[in-house]
Amino acid sequence: MVEGGVSKASKTEFTECWNIVWTTPYIMKLALSAGIGGLLFGYDTGVISGALLYIKEDFRDVEKKTWLQEFGRKISLLGADVLFFIGAIIMAIAPQPWVIILGRIFVGLGVGMASMTAPLYISEASPAKIRGALVSANGFLITGGQFLAYLINLAFTKAPGTWRWMLGVAGLPAVVQFGLMMMLPESPRWLYRQNKVDEARAILEKIYPADQVEEEVNLLKQSVENEKAEEGLIGKDMISRLKGAFGNKIVRRGLYAGVTVQVAQQFVGINTVMYYSPTIVQFAGFASKSTALALSLVTSGLNALGSIVSMAFVDKYGRRRLMIVSMFGLSSCLVALAVVFFQAAIHAPTVSQIESSHFGGNNTCPAYITDGNAKSWNCMDCLKAKCGFCAHKGNEYLPGACLIDEKSTDTLCSDEHRTYFISGCPSSFGWLAVVFLGAYIITYSPGMGTAPWIVNSEIYPLRYRGVGGGIAAVSNWTSNLIVSLTFLTLTEALGSAGTFLLFAGFSLLGLVAIYLLVPETKGLAFEEVEKMLETGFKPSAFMKKSNKSEMHA
Repeated sequence: MVEGGVSKASKTEFTECWNIVWTTPYIMKLALSAGIGGLLFGYDTGVISGALLYIKEDFRDVEKKTWLQEFGRKISLLGADVLFFIGAIIMAIAPQPWVIILGRIFVGLGVGMASMTAPLYISEASPAKIRGALVSANGFLITGGQFLAYLINLAFTKAPGTWRWMLGVAGLPAVVQFGLMMMLPESPRWLYRQNKVDEARAILEKIYPADQVEEEVNLLKQSVENEKAEEGLIGKDMISRLKGAFGNKIVRRGLYAGVTVQVAQQFVGINTVMYYSPTIVQFAGFASKSTALALSLVTSGLNALGSIVSMAFVDKYGRRRLMIVSMFGLSSCLVALAVVFFQAAIHAPTVSQIESSHFGGNNTCPAYITDGNAKSWNCMDCLKAKCGFCAHKGNEYLPGACLIDEKSTDTLCSDEHRTYFISGCPSSFGWLAVVFLGAYIITYSPGMGTAPWIVNSEIYPLRYRGVGGGIAAVSNWTSNLIVSLTFLTLTEALGSAGTFLLFAGFSLLGLVAIYLLVPETKGLAFEEVEKMLETGFKPSAFMKKSNKSEMHA
C-alpha cells in the first residue's frame, strides 16, 4: 500500500520486486524515470574525479591550490534537470577555474534537489511490498551513474578538450529525464492532497490489481486526512513543523537515528573516494592518468555490484545489521589503507642530486637546492615541496630527479621515456592500495551505501516524514561538503596515511553511534516503528528480538 507500513515477507524484497514489476511494468517506468535523478548524482561524483586530472593541466592554479579542486515530485525533478543541464554547459565552456566552480554550484543545486525528490517520488508511487527494493534501485542508479562517468572519462582521455567533453556530456541524462518526466504524472499522494482524487485513482489503477485499488484509495484518503488534521494542530509553515518535530519525542528519536546514519555515511569518506578516486590511485604510485581512470572504473563497478547485493539482502538481514557489518569492514579497510600509504611513503625512492642536475639547474626544485638536508630527501619530500618527481629511467624504484612542477619539465621527463609523478610516488605497495580500495567499496555499498536512505524513508511518523527526511538530507550534504572540501587539504597536512587513519576513527565512532541510536525497521509497519521509538530502543534487546524473528521467518 502506498501509505501503509512495510509488509512482512519470508522472501527477499528483491525477488518480490522482480515479480511485481514484471507483471506491472508501469511501476518500473515510474521508478526508473525518477531514478535518473540518482544517475545524475552518480555521474556528477564520478565525472569530476576524472576531469580533475586534466583540468589541472589546463589551469595550473588548480594544481597549486587544493581548495580549487574541492568545490564542488515532478516539478522539483524537472527543476533539478534544468539546473544540472545549465551547470554542465557552464563547466564545459569554462575559460577559468572560477567558472567551473560556478557551474558546479548549479549542478550541486540540481543534484541536491534530485537526491531528495527522486526517492520520495519513487516511495509515494510504489507498493509497500517492494518500496525498499525500488528505493535501493535508486541507489543502484547512483552507482551506475558513477560507473558510466568513469567509462566516459576513459573514452575521452585522448580526445581534444578532454575534461570539457567529460563535464559537458553530463547534461545528456538531465535532458533524457526531463523528457521522460514530462510524460509522467505526479505521485498519487500529492494529487490526492490537491483534491485531484480521480487522477490519483487512475494512477493507482495502473499500479495495483483491480481488487486492491479501492482499499488503497481508502488508505490514502485516511492518511492524507490524518496529515491535514496534524497540520491544523502544528501549522503548515516550516518553522511550526520544525518546532513540532523537535518537540515530539518520537520524531526526535527518529532524527537521532536518521541523522546519525546520514552523517556516518559521509564521514567514512566515501564521496571523497569517489570524487578523487583517480587521484588516490595516483597517490598509490600509478602516475598514468589513463591507468588511474581504468583502475577507478573497477572500483566504481564494485560499487554498482554492491548496490545489487543490497537490493537482494536488505530485507532478509535487515538495515541495521548491514550497516553495522559495513562500518566494521570500512574501519578495517581504512586502517589497512593507512598502513599501505605509510609504508609507501617510507619506502619512496630517494632524490638524487646527479639525476636532478641532469635536467639543468633552472629546472631543479628550488626547495631541494636550498635545503641543507637535501641528501635525505625522497620522492614524498619532493612532492610536499610542490615539485614533481621524474623517476629513474631504468627502474622507477631507484633514485630520481626532483624538478619544478611545470609542463616543460613534465615534457623533458617524458621525452626521456621516464615517468613524471606529481600526486604520488613509485611504489611496490601500490597494488595493495588498489586492492584495499576495492575492498572498501565492496564493504560500503551493500550497507552504508543504501541502508541510510531506506532507514530515513521508514523511521519518521508519516506527518513528519518530509521534515525529518529533509533534516537528514541536509545533514548528509553538509557532511559531504565538509569532507569533500577538506580531503585534499588534509592529505597535504596529514599525508595520505594520516587522512585515511582519521576516516577510520570517524568510522569507529559511527559504528558505536549506529549500535546505540539506530533501531531495526525491517518488516515493521510505520505504526510499529512509532511505538518502538515511543517506548525507547534498547540495542541488545532488539538484536535478540530481530534474531528470533529471522528464525521464524
